[in-house]
Formats: sequence, C-alpha cells, structure tokens
Amino acid sequence: MTSSRRVALVTLGCARNEVDSEELAARFAAGGFELVEDADEADAVVVNTCGFVEQAKQDSIDTLLEARGLDADGRRRTVVAVGCMAERYGAELAAALPEADAILGFDSYPDLAATLSGIIEGERPASHTPRDRRTMLPISPVDRAATRAIPDLPDGVAPASGPQPVRRRLTGGPVAPLKLASGCDRRCSFCAIPSFRGAFVSRPPEEVLAEAEWLATQGVKELHLVSENSTSYGKDLGDVRLLERLLPDVAAVPGITRVRLAYLQPAELRPGLVEAIATTPGVAAYYDLSFQHASAGVLRRMRRFGGTESFLALVERIRALSPTAGIRSNVIVGFPGETAADYAELERFLTEARLDAVGVFRYSDEDGTEAASYDSKVRADVAARRYARLTTLAETLTAARAEERIGESVEVLVEDPAGVGRAHHQAPEVDGEVRLTGGPFTVGDLVRATVTGSEGVDLIAEPA
Repeated sequence: MTSSRRVALVTLGCARNEVDSEELAARFAAGGFELVEDADEADAVVVNTCGFVEQAKQDSIDTLLEARGLDADGRRRTVVAVGCMAERYGAELAAALPEADAILGFDSYPDLAATLSGIIEGERPASHTPRDRRTMLPISPVDRAATRAIPDLPDGVAPASGPQPVRRRLTGGPVAPLKLASGCDRRCSFCAIPSFRGAFVSRPPEEVLAEAEWLATQGVKELHLVSENSTSYGKDLGDVRLLERLLPDVAAVPGITRVRLAYLQPAELRPGLVEAIATTPGVAAYYDLSFQHASAGVLRRMRRFGGTESFLALVERIRALSPTAGIRSNVIVGFPGETAADYAELERFLTEARLDAVGVFRYSDEDGTEAASYDSKVRADVAARRYARLTTLAETLTAARAEERIGESVEVLVEDPAGVGRAHHQAPEVDGEVRLTGGPFTVGDLVRATVTGSEGVDLIAEPA
C-alpha cells in the first residue's frame, strides 16, 4: 500500500467515540494511510457512528450517505461504517444502506487498516453479525482481568476490551478525553448500550497514566476522564476505591493542569469519591451525575435507584465540600408509566437542586430494551408538552445558576486566543463557556478571573 491513500475519519456521538477514532487513526497511520480532515480529499471515509438514540442513528445514516461521491481523482469514494450503530445492527444496517461499502464491528478494529485497503481494492468483507457482548466476559467482574487477551476477544484496542495507549490525536487544542474503562454492568431498562459495548472492564492504572503522560506531550492541559460508568472503575480489578487513588496520580502528571471526571452513577457514588473530586488539587470540582429522573416510581421502572430526597442530599453533600462545585445531569421525560405527579416531582427536584447544566431527553423505545415492551406508554402529545416545558424550565434554572456565579473567582482554561474558555464547572461542548475580557490570550493557559456577568449558561469574566 502507498502513502497516497487518504482516509478521513468522521466521529459522531460521545467523547468515548472520540477516543476510539483516535485509536483507529493510529492504526491507519501505522498501516500507511494519510489522514486527512476533508472527506472530499479522501479515498475512503470511515464514519464512527453513534447508536444511542433515534436522532443519533439518523445522523449516522445521513453522514454515511453524504460521504458518498467521487474522490479528488474522480474515483468513487469508499465509505465504511464502524462504531456503535455498526456494532449494534451489523448486517441489518448493511441491507438497509447499500451505499456503504462495509459495515464493521468492534472486532475489526485491530486489522482495520488492512481491511480498508482491501475494500478500496474492491473486496467486500462480510458485514458484522451482532451479538450480545455481555456474554463474552465472565459475569463476575473480578474474573475478567484474566480473560483480556483470550483469542475470542479483541486484542485490547477494540473498545469492548478496554483500549491500550495506541492513539493519534485528530484535533488540536488543550483538552482531550481519556478512557477509563469500557462497557457497563448496569441493566437500565431504557438503555441498550451494555448489549453492544459489553460488560464493564477497567483499564489498569498504569495504562491510564501512560496515556495521560503521552497526551501531556501533545499539548493537552485538561484530561476528560470518560467511560460508560466511571463509578464502577476498579471493581473488576478487585478495588472499588481505586479511582479515589488514581485521580491524584493523573492530576500530578507533568503538564496537566486540570482533570475532569465524567459519567457518575448516583447510586454508586461513594462518599470517598465525592470527597476526592472536591478536594484533590488539580481535579475539577465537577459532578456529572446521571439522575435520569427524580420520581422513585419511575426510577424503579428504569431499574435505577434513588429519588428526590436522596438526590438532593447528595447535591447538598457535594456543595458542603465545595460550594462552587459544578453539577450537571441528564433527565428523561415521558417514560412509560410516568404520571403527572411523577413529572411534577421531577420539576420539583430540578428547581431545588439548582444544577449548572441539564440535558433533557424525550423517551423513545430502543430496540431490545426492557422498557420497549412496557405498557402504559405516555401519549405522544403529553410527552411532547412535558419535554417542551421541562426544557424551558431547565434553561431558566441553569441561567439563574450561572447568574449566581457573578462575583465568583474562577480559573479559565483558554481554548481560543480571543479569550474563550471554560471554568471548572463547565465540561467541553455541553456546559457553556467563559468569555474573558481583554486579551489576546494564550491557548492552554489557566487564567484566574472574576465573573462579571452571564448570558444563559455562559459567563463573562475579567482576568484578575
């Protein structure tokens, strides 16, 4: 294969997919491909799809269709689908989308460069056949470490077995996601992710630290630690408190100025981890809490735990340790069986919790989930009204929370020379930004500033 072959990677979905794409980029580069940003300049486009909710699946299909066309030499461009939607639907997606030259699952990742070379030459590999990836590892988490390298599993680069530090950055900037683990052992009735991402597998601390050190050499200043469920980290390694000890080590990596932890399950959030996040130097006092709802009855039907009072107590405990901590969550409205009283309970919780950011989702049936078979579906018009009302309420509440921060001293990680960046309570892309007055500024600097105003969830701040 010659270096004239060019591949463009298009990433959809979450930060975990971003890490997967950068691992694939390293594989392609090692296989002799030239990585290009513009699909119009590529011989092949690899779309890392998202299969989480209906809109994400449609976006994946639209992106695959848009990638069709001719390359710079007038030849038909090769289009390949990988990622969660490809893993989840495989041959079914291939039959519905003949425009794609291949639909490949996670097990194809280790040899994807060679496979793509063959596809460009006209080969057509068999489409991925989906299976429940939870069955590929022992039920007991502590028995999984010994099976990491068995032949039936990916070699450690495919997401289902926990990635190794094989990576090439696709974007610049001072922020990068770093994957702690892959898979999930929870059985939320609305979620299909465990079936195609597999059982929970932690990356050993030495792997995480090695990749953190490498990212620091690439100019990264903030690490965004991600997984399907970060509060489970270490349980398969025999130490449920391992994350509490890992955080200080990651924060101490030379060149790293901020570490942010994402995807926390309230029911698994131990007091020691709450305290470690709030008090460890270099770790952002930031809590990405997956509440999903506040009505105890709805949460039980979701196969989850908690309710308004326990959630408010957790919020209070966090703010007792760190009064300026950032807290965000996602919630679902219109879940089967949700009554007007259940919905009112959710409104009450959000009003009293004063979260910094709230993502509101309208429930939709997901293939293969328990909730899809539930009776007592909420009427579409009722669910739509609740969704619209809660979205408006969330915007009002989060804007008010931002306004409360006027006068607060914040450290802003600069991501644009014009002075745009983020404070400790703002995760990349989802929680707003801070606009610094004055300038110019140096990208990657951590600037101490005082908040002087707010616009929605965004802040305006004057450097100290």
